[in-house]
Amino acid sequence: MTDPTIDPATAAAIQLIRQQVSDLHQELVRYQLVVWTAGNVSARVPGHDLMVIKPSGVSYDDLTPENMILCDLDGQVLEGSHNPSSDTAAHAYVYRHMPEVGGVVHTHSTYATGWAARGEAVPCVVTAMADEFGAEIPVGPFALIGDDSIGQGIVATLKGHRSPAVLMQSHGVFTIGKDAKAAVKAAVMCEDVARTVHISRQLGEPVGIAAPDIDSLYDRYQNVYGQQPAGREGAQ
Repeated sequence: MTDPTIDPATAAAIQLIRQQVSDLHQELVRYQLVVWTAGNVSARVPGHDLMVIKPSGVSYDDLTPENMILCDLDGQVLEGSHNPSSDTAAHAYVYRHMPEVGGVVHTHSTYATGWAARGEAVPCVVTAMADEFGAEIPVGPFALIGDDSIGQGIVATLKGHRSPAVLMQSHGVFTIGKDAKAAVKAAVMCEDVARTVHISRQLGEPVGIAAPDIDSLYDRYQNVYGQQPAGREGAQ
């Protein structure tokens, strides 16, 4: 099914997003964040009220740019011969209510989902967590799959919160980002720190990081770390 109202320039942008979303699903497999057909990545089509998302129940080995699903931001399918992910309504709700978000990811990664099963936030006790999340990784409310209830919980929890990740109680991880790659990175980092803090708690009570230090670490990582444009100095 192809939407005849989509112009050639938009169609080209959609094809690029299809490729990116298809490729990023393999990162979930690479980092062992998913099993079987669980989990999904979506991306907003920049400048349009459109999103691309994984088809439901299709093996990761069989995912291609062509079988990614194009939807509007109400979750209605515009292009695609498969049913979209069962989390489509949740992703669409996030895009409608958080216009700064360009990508959404969902996983059931083992350690982070273990925290979600306890309904417990992951405390900010390691510098890597302060860098990426700038706070604890919060817990969102329990919600049933199939409508936008999960999306409502994601938005209510992450609006005004530094963390790009939320642990939906008894369910799993949802992450957001400026684009789909950033959301995948957040999912990878969420599982990494959830595992580290879990292991630390087997040895004793982790030592927290003072709030001003979290602020400093977060600001440096977000604004200084990495390669900077010419004229900016001080990154390492």
